[in-house]
Amino acid sequence: MMSSGFSVFRVGISFVIMCSFYMPTVDSLLELSPQKYFSTLQPGKASLAYFCQADSPRTSVFLEELNEAVRPLQDYGISVAKVNCVKEEISRYCGKEKDLMKAYLFKGNILLREFPTDTLFDVNAIVAHVLFALLFNEVKYITNLEDLQNIENALKGKANIIFSYVRAIGIPEHRAVMEAAFVYGTTYQFVLTTEIALLESLGSEDVEYAHLYFFHCKLVLDLTQQCRRTLMEQPLTTLNIHLFIKTMKAPLLTEVAEDPQQVSTVHLQLGLPLVFIVSQQATYEADRRTAEWVAWRLLGKAGVLLLLRDSLEVNIPQHANVVFKRAEKGVPVEFLVLHDVDLIISHVEHNTHIEEIQEDEDDDMEGPDIDVQDDEVAETVFRDRKRKLPLELTVELTEETFNATVMASDSIVLFYAGWQAVSMAFLQSYVDVAVKLKAIYLSSNRISYPVNITSIQEAEEYLSGELYKDLISYSSVSVLGLFSPTMTTAKEDFSEAGNDLKGYAITGIYSEEDVLLLSNKYAASLPALLLARHTEGKIESIPLAITRAEDIVQIVTDALLEMFPEITVENLPSYFRLQKPLLILFSDGSINPQYKKAILTLVKQKYLDSLTPCWLNLKNTPVGRRILRAYFDPLPPLPVLVLVNLHSGGQVFAFPSDQAIIEENLVLWLKKLEAGLENHITILPAQEWKPPLPAYDFLSMMDAATSQHSTRKIPKCMKETDVQENDKEQHEDKSAVRKEPIETLRIKHWNRSNWFKEAEKSFRHDKEL
Repeated sequence: MMSSGFSVFRVGISFVIMCSFYMPTVDSLLELSPQKYFSTLQPGKASLAYFCQADSPRTSVFLEELNEAVRPLQDYGISVAKVNCVKEEISRYCGKEKDLMKAYLFKGNILLREFPTDTLFDVNAIVAHVLFALLFNEVKYITNLEDLQNIENALKGKANIIFSYVRAIGIPEHRAVMEAAFVYGTTYQFVLTTEIALLESLGSEDVEYAHLYFFHCKLVLDLTQQCRRTLMEQPLTTLNIHLFIKTMKAPLLTEVAEDPQQVSTVHLQLGLPLVFIVSQQATYEADRRTAEWVAWRLLGKAGVLLLLRDSLEVNIPQHANVVFKRAEKGVPVEFLVLHDVDLIISHVEHNTHIEEIQEDEDDDMEGPDIDVQDDEVAETVFRDRKRKLPLELTVELTEETFNATVMASDSIVLFYAGWQAVSMAFLQSYVDVAVKLKAIYLSSNRISYPVNITSIQEAEEYLSGELYKDLISYSSVSVLGLFSPTMTTAKEDFSEAGNDLKGYAITGIYSEEDVLLLSNKYAASLPALLLARHTEGKIESIPLAITRAEDIVQIVTDALLEMFPEITVENLPSYFRLQKPLLILFSDGSINPQYKKAILTLVKQKYLDSLTPCWLNLKNTPVGRRILRAYFDPLPPLPVLVLVNLHSGGQVFAFPSDQAIIEENLVLWLKKLEAGLENHITILPAQEWKPPLPAYDFLSMMDAATSQHSTRKIPKCMKETDVQENDKEQHEDKSAVRKEPIETLRIKHWNRSNWFKEAEKSFRHDKEL
């Protein structure tokens, strides 16, 4: 069924190309009266109609685009007509003037959808919207990650998913996805979104581009396991999507015992190379595992085969373990010696030229040809020229309003030129940030920090998350400070810390006469902090031996750290500064839930208090692969668990690859490490990594800039030797210090960003971080 469907589809494409070369341009848009049009409708056949007044100049632009859409829609069996309304005609479609600004999609004589003409702004939008309406059963539109997870769980072991993100409905990429869904919709479940947040939740960084993923759910038998995902790296065109799906249908790994020069697969037919992993009987199992690992990494880029040397009559050089065959005809195969999976991947990526097949796009008379734009930013702006930005979420400043607006609150001001491409491209990102942060501006500013709690009942509601449940999505931890009414200085310090923590955590303060009832319930000696972790449903108490605001901020920020985080370049400093050995689980994608459960269990049982357990997703943080290469030679199959003692000695220990990552095995391994019974796999060198030239010493430049900024603006950020000398002055003039919480918070934010710099100084023996 699928192959026959594609045959019709392929003939349709050929017809369009032939017509463009051999037939003169004609106006093929049918013009009918309402009575004649409705008499032509056939049961089960789709038809798009635009009702308009005869010779109306307002419709000329839309009719030009509608005329261009006639041929592609006919390829899908959809007729298109212009219906001329006359005064004496009585029809709901020829009635009020607002009805004449719509196009109507019928199936037989049943109305399926109404389209405002401003949404059908060009031929791509027309085709995309019409197919989207007809394929509502084959294409599910979603807006959040939960919907995607539900679809994924429902299809595990049953069918695969084609998930796509496009920036807007009606653009060329959306049309390409809909055309693919028309052909493959009965074979695969198509899922579509326009939500950037949903794409980001999958780990994608280039959210400004359209994306298409193939979810391999049919292979998943364990419902707790996540479906593998393969990203299509070519631009989203109808032909590229078809070629990508063809590669996904091909066998992941094929065993052959013939001359590699004579082997041909669907990959070669699609212009992709072949990679042969040479195997022999003695190492067959290991070679097959390696080949499968390479096949997943090269899925969509090359075909991978297992070449059995023992049963091969053709002579393969004894030292060769990889054979590379290019897609070009007549090119001899290459015999290679590559003992690293990454080297195989790198060789394929650097020696493969896939010619991008650009499909003919309709000429756009409103601007330059985007195919010949010599500036990528200008091209992006041109493609998105019809996208309306929600500028109402930002304040437009003038010479008269600038000072008053900026001085009223913390502000981020963008200076841009409407005629310049770079400015307009950045403006789009700027507005996207405003959209994301609007809810957090609105929600966090409607209450003061810390919140003044006035009763035991209100305190319990606060700790349970009920009192401010709409803010929990922005902060999973609520902090309640407990103080006796006489602890004036401690309460002032906590209030300052609460203001500094605004946007990071919800803070409240309770200082009523009956505060001992609350402190006794949670075994907290006053003064104390109660930390309510809403995701875990537990409350822990922390005594405040020292009540300085900066110490309280540090305690709370430490509490915000995850127990088993995914390490990225951005958050590494937060965990690195804890000065503990890192227990890192390296994974090529999301980790197995069983591994996560095992490690979290050990965390809760206090087995890992002296370590920082974490995991690193190589797909989200590719630099992790280079880090692994510094630890292992050759690279092991993933996942792999290592313990890295960066702060003293630089030893790296590897969890045995032949053991399952379960609680019992982990505890036994950690005990052996503690007893000195495990050998390290490597010791990281301690030499410094210096910039090649003084002009490249950006860290020193940052230090100098930070020092000047701190000395000039922030009197609180002083040398340690000055603290005792100024301590008396600070106590004498407490109010003067409290007038600077905003500036103090700015410096704290800067210092948090400098954690990475400080971490790098200790980590310079590993160049990758």
